[in-house]
Amino acid sequence: MNLATTKALLALISAYGTVGVLVAAAFLLVGLDRVAPAARGAYAFRPLLMPGLVLLWPLVVFRWAMLLRTGG
Repeated sequence: MNLATTKALLALISAYGTVGVLVAAAFLLVGLDRVAPAARGAYAFRPLLMPGLVLLWPLVVFRWAMLLRTGG
């Protein structure tokens, strides 16, 4: 792997992680209460969700959009 490929790969990983952090923060602040009503007021466990949300943010966005589309 040459230097240009390495830099491009690191830039992609960094962009993916940045978007993941933004989606995770938005989901934890706004979306979690709508998706899981039982999670209201349970603020101690929300930071535990952050790593999974950052890694799986495309799935989170897809499911959140489906929920909003169905009016949930």
